[in-house]
Amino acid sequence: MADRGASAPSLPDDWPAHPDHPILALNRLGTFDWDLDAGLFHLDAQAYEVFDLLPEEYDGRPEGLAVRVPPSEGSRLDAVVSQAIKDGSENYGAYFRIRRRDGTLRWTHTQGYIRRDGTGRPRRVVGVVRDATRELEDSEAYSPRAAQDEALRQQTNVVQVITVALAHARSVQDVIDALKDAHGIPNLGATSLVMGLVEAGRIRLVAEGPVGSFVPGTRITRVEEPYPMGEVVRTLTPRFIESAEDFAESYPILWPHITGLRITSAAYLPLIAQARPIGAMGLLYNDRHGFSDEERAVLVALGSSIAQSLQRAMLYEQEKDLAQGLQQAMLPRTIPSVRGADVAVRYRSASAGGSLGRDIGGDWYDLIPLPGGRVGAVIGDVQGHDTHAAAVMGQLRIVLRAYAAEGHAPATVMARASVFLDELDTDRFATCLYAEADLATGVVQVVRAGHIDPLVRGADGGCRRVPVEGGLPLGLSAEFGSLEYPVSTLELDPGETLLLCTDGLVETPGTDLGEGMRALSEQAAAGPEDVRDLADRLIEIAEERGGDDDVALLLLRRRGQDSTQAVGRLQQHVASGDPEALSLARHMIRAAVRAWGAGDRADDVELIADELITNVLMHTEGSAIVTLRVLGGSERRLRVEVEDSSSALPRRREAGENGVSGRGLLLVEMLTDVWGVEARGGGKAVWCEFRMPKKTDAA
Repeated sequence: MADRGASAPSLPDDWPAHPDHPILALNRLGTFDWDLDAGLFHLDAQAYEVFDLLPEEYDGRPEGLAVRVPPSEGSRLDAVVSQAIKDGSENYGAYFRIRRRDGTLRWTHTQGYIRRDGTGRPRRVVGVVRDATRELEDSEAYSPRAAQDEALRQQTNVVQVITVALAHARSVQDVIDALKDAHGIPNLGATSLVMGLVEAGRIRLVAEGPVGSFVPGTRITRVEEPYPMGEVVRTLTPRFIESAEDFAESYPILWPHITGLRITSAAYLPLIAQARPIGAMGLLYNDRHGFSDEERAVLVALGSSIAQSLQRAMLYEQEKDLAQGLQQAMLPRTIPSVRGADVAVRYRSASAGGSLGRDIGGDWYDLIPLPGGRVGAVIGDVQGHDTHAAAVMGQLRIVLRAYAAEGHAPATVMARASVFLDELDTDRFATCLYAEADLATGVVQVVRAGHIDPLVRGADGGCRRVPVEGGLPLGLSAEFGSLEYPVSTLELDPGETLLLCTDGLVETPGTDLGEGMRALSEQAAAGPEDVRDLADRLIEIAEERGGDDDVALLLLRRRGQDSTQAVGRLQQHVASGDPEALSLARHMIRAAVRAWGAGDRADDVELIADELITNVLMHTEGSAIVTLRVLGGSERRLRVEVEDSSSALPRRREAGENGVSGRGLLLVEMLTDVWGVEARGGGKAVWCEFRMPKKTDAA
């Protein structure tokens, strides 16, 4: 038997499968679980007996069975499995011989169920193996009794296949689909299946038999009503209906509605789990009469297996609903509208990609309105995929939102959030990225705590990664006493989109983070222009790719119309102790403000810009960065920003009669329309704005 792949070392969460049911042990059936990606072939204790192997003699790989399976038999069995995989079959069966420890050959039979992912690619094979010596030896002496035994054996085999398939059911619908599969209930000879679940003293149908067979008034019935499913739930005893006459006599209310189905017999089974009925199932036949004791035993065993699978599925669905409800409660219920921007947010749980048992995570997004028309965008990921991660995420999101709303600088917001998480009763850490955007100017201050870099999609459709200097993840930076978070500044031009996401959107097995970021950039560049459509497309790609991590996504697009936008910009670096740089800056400012039509405000702009630059050069040890912008919109404004590396805030001082200093802030207040101070990383930026005349007035 060939090894069909060992490229992926990871194993499914439910590997190996353990379809524990007495019917398997009763028929001396061994089970196996073959992970095609990892190349591992798990055997249970009974399978070891069938292959006449000891656990220490087997290394857990398919080729390890070659000591018992002769090469010719292994090749033939490989061909059967390969053909089933190639044809898209869901299962296969084959007889083959093994060479026992004493050298004798023994016939063996196997049945396998092929599990595929959403793309149809085979991932696992689970199935059973048994000693087939006696049935083949008796085949020559075939008799009516042997035919009956063979029919029973076929039914038993079908039950075995169903039992294995049910071991992987994760919802009530999965259970129903496994039973209705072409290799399930139809192979037991039943025409159709009906099933109901017990809910608060009533039975609710979840499988209603063949199309067109619905009986009015029976979708939800009381347990005490005179229907066969209600009877088996009340008595906890199977009801085998031997003939059409028996059906008509026992259930006169139901029979007239189903005579068109030409039912000749039926078996109704209570579905009992942990000594209480959770539902009932009915198998309807139109080509047989009566049930032998052996057939009844097989069907009762099937009912027990179905009940266990249903209970697991119902618990799984309840836990999934609880987890998803908790996740949604922790995320923002609504995202505020932002003037001057289009925003889209999305969250995708890990289970959407097919991962079992990981329906909740710590990924989150948030959008925080801030004073002065600014907005804070947050993306983060708390370590882990469980309810604890979601609970920590909810607390961290609220705390970070509160710090930002209080007006703290981005670096301070991140540092305080890290201290909070470190002091919280948890061992989890979190990665986070906080971007504070001034949509009037397009200036975005970004702080990164162990998170992946943001992307910016240009108005022309191109997309680029923006490297951002970062600090340690939240919680760890406080623990190790390293709370410094550098602030990076980028400019978002009209029509550009800021893309923030968690690593679940970029990480795929077998690729590094850089490749994932490049792929995401290409996908964003090729995506729709509208941010909502783009967000939907990126999530669709993530779902198609699959993965074991949840995803949070936030897109913020600065509008190019109907909003304040920069229509002119100048930036100059002025080094300390460089008179030529100061002279050049003054010359460029003078030329720019006149070219932009500042009119009679030109002298005021030049004076204030010169005052702010000089103040930096005189009172700090670093250089100054001066930026001038013309802001359009309902009224044209000219904005001056002078940035330095000092965190000390400017303060008003009284100037003496002969003093040459102390008048800077007084001039700023007198000559500007509005001014303020913003934190920029470890320093600050002093800014002011001047209303400019309309172009016709300036002319």
